[in-house]
Amino acid sequence: MTPQEDPTAARPGTAAGARVTSRDVARAAGVSQAAVSLVLGDKWHGRVSRPKAESVRAAARDLGYRPNLAARSLRLGRTRTALLVVPALTTEFFARVYTGAARVAAENGFGVVLYPSPEGVGPARDPFDSARASLDGVIASSMASDALAAMRGEGLPLVLLDSDPDDSGATATVNLDLADGVRRLVAHLLALGHRRITHLAADIDSWTFRVRARALAEALHGVPDARVRTEPAALSVEAGLRAAHASLTRPGPRPTALLCDDDLLAAGACKAARRLGLRVPEDVSVTGVDDLALATALEPELTTLRLPAEDVGAAGMRALMTALDGGTPAPVTLPAELVVRGSTAPPR
Repeated sequence: MTPQEDPTAARPGTAAGARVTSRDVARAAGVSQAAVSLVLGDKWHGRVSRPKAESVRAAARDLGYRPNLAARSLRLGRTRTALLVVPALTTEFFARVYTGAARVAAENGFGVVLYPSPEGVGPARDPFDSARASLDGVIASSMASDALAAMRGEGLPLVLLDSDPDDSGATATVNLDLADGVRRLVAHLLALGHRRITHLAADIDSWTFRVRARALAEALHGVPDARVRTEPAALSVEAGLRAAHASLTRPGPRPTALLCDDDLLAAGACKAARRLGLRVPEDVSVTGVDDLALATALEPELTTLRLPAEDVGAAGMRALMTALDGGTPAPVTLPAELVVRGSTAPPR
């Protein structure tokens, strides 16, 4: 089949209205139009030699060729639009997930529609009422399973971020190795000498927070003198302040470390300690998760787990691209890095 010409790409150095077509690229590279189509569609492996592929890319670059995405979409039956569903836009983590996804999407000529849950966390309302026919696939980040019910029946590729890898309805999953990260965080506190630890746990029923709680319990199992208490809290600074205040003022031995599910909770914990006349880290150590900009705005700066949010979004979009090209994307697990700063120290 003859490749579609591109009526929108201008040939450099020509009068207005002149266009660079795939025929121009083929002529400059000394190959057929079919070869140009294969190379620019990244389907040349095993069908076009590497030197010819390089010649095609060089010719397209020199001529300023841009593919006609509208014509290509018609041929493939695609809109070249992906939906990214996130729980909230109130923290920079999900903004960075979007940044990574949008970067890879742009590299592949795709657009990204961002859909945050109106409730902030948990299930999102059905975003498909007016958009079902205009999407090629869905990427959903940190969603409760029932939030995805409307998406599963649409036959669209569904890539889940920070979600249960055993979910049978997912085309692919991209996760963070939070279990390993929490184990590293607990090992850091134990090495400092902490044995009385309060877990400021996000009060959200989702896979990612269940993983963190389970990893904490496993890391402390077999440490005979370790004592851990759980204090649930919504994901906000104020909720972290209230939960930390309750933990630090409860009768009995005071915890020497507050392990928080999120940097926002950790910021609230630091405020609670200060209001009680306690010093961080001399009287109580505090840790977080995410490594938001907030982590280095606190004084002392926060010990936390650095989560590569942009890499998560980018990997999710690559997985979707692979699925749309007919491939089977492999599950991806990205590391969570322990970043030790001034908010942790040996207990007094």
